Amino acid sequence: MSTTPSTPAASAPPPLHVLVVEDHAPLREQIAALLRGAGHRVEEAADGRLALAQALAEPPDVLLLDLGLPGLSGLALCRRLREQAAQAVPVLMLTARDALPDKLEGFAAGADDYLVKPFEAAELLARVQALGRRGSSGRDYRLHVGTLAFDRRSREAWRGGQRLELPPIPLALLQALVEAWPRALTRSELIRRIWGDDPPDTDPLRTHLYQLRQQLDKPFATPMLHTVHGVGLRLQADTSPGTATP
Repeated sequence: MSTTPSTPAASAPPPLHVLVVEDHAPLREQIAALLRGAGHRVEEAADGRLALAQALAEPPDVLLLDLGLPGLSGLALCRRLREQAAQAVPVLMLTARDALPDKLEGFAAGADDYLVKPFEAAELLARVQALGRRGSSGRDYRLHVGTLAFDRRSREAWRGGQRLELPPIPLALLQALVEAWPRALTRSELIRRIWGDDPPDTDPLRTHLYQLRQQLDKPFATPMLHTVHGVGLRLQADTSPGTATP
């Protein structure tokens, strides 16, 4: 990992509370030093069970989570955190496993983002900041856009009380769009959210956006997923969020 962070600007966003969970001490200390150098408050943990206890006692703004941990694996830790925490905690998984099935397993466990080792310091800082912004927009597990409800704890979605049956990638795309709402996301942002820096050679979004539209829009009179020409994709609320609870 490159460790040359830029000096924080005067207009830098507020510092975050970050919990770094990594059993490889030199890498953990390197990441912690990088984050502290960027102005963030950092706690460290090397054991999965102790890390879960820390995260439940004082939920961080962002949790950096290695997969291979003693005591409790990163995937198991993430699942238990989603089950037991009183509020949503953005989780960035750090791992050497870069295959798509491994990423999908991480998303299914409740991860919000995925960074493959080795990684650049600047990218780590940018992803931590993005997750911190996403978390500050609302700690609630249940997010609403019109009659659409998305539960970040159970990773389930409903529209008008009807459960949406979505495969993992369309579900992850919907979560990204709900969390960004009312802002539009570029196709590049969506691709990076799922595949990181190693997307498939062909158009990776086409099939998954089709699957998303089949569930989110086709059964209903008003479409919610809109293409913003020259920008990307965004959700458009259909009615008052008061009717969104399933």
